[in-house]
Amino acid sequence: MKPPPTPADTLRKVIKIAQVNGMIVVFPTSGLCALVAALFGDWRSALIGLLVAAAGWSEWHGAKLLKRGEARGIGWLVRSQLYLLGLILLYALMQMASYNPALVRSLITPDMARMYESAGVDVQDVVRIAYYAMYGTLAVLTLFYQGGLALFYRRRTAAVQAALAGGEQPK
Repeated sequence: MKPPPTPADTLRKVIKIAQVNGMIVVFPTSGLCALVAALFGDWRSALIGLLVAAAGWSEWHGAKLLKRGEARGIGWLVRSQLYLLGLILLYALMQMASYNPALVRSLITPDMARMYESAGVDVQDVVRIAYYAMYGTLAVLTLFYQGGLALFYRRRTAAVQAALAGGEQPK
């Protein structure tokens, strides 16, 4: 049986995960999405992309604090995930509430309409179900991922604080 990780090991793991998730995944991905949305004139999505990028920066900042030996960094990590969780859930709900069947009708070409008609499928129903399924899936995945990561960080608070109180200086 493998022994439990030491507080120093836990500290290093928390910092590594926060750096990768914050500065390699969340920040650049959402920043790029914000830029693309702005180029297309979708200012609401661009703003949301920037707000998500702020969560990535916040997580990275928490990791930097931990690397400097400041235990308050773990709080930054937990809050960044809860902030991101709330933001993505709000976005998904806003998208679901703003479903526009008229827009869908305007995007369907006559050929597409004939194809769906010949298959006996109501294209409006298919698109509506796909739309809600997509944003519903985003909400559920966010609950698991961001919620799980917030819980991961929170459950390691004592070990991180013990490592830092013991003079552990992460590399």
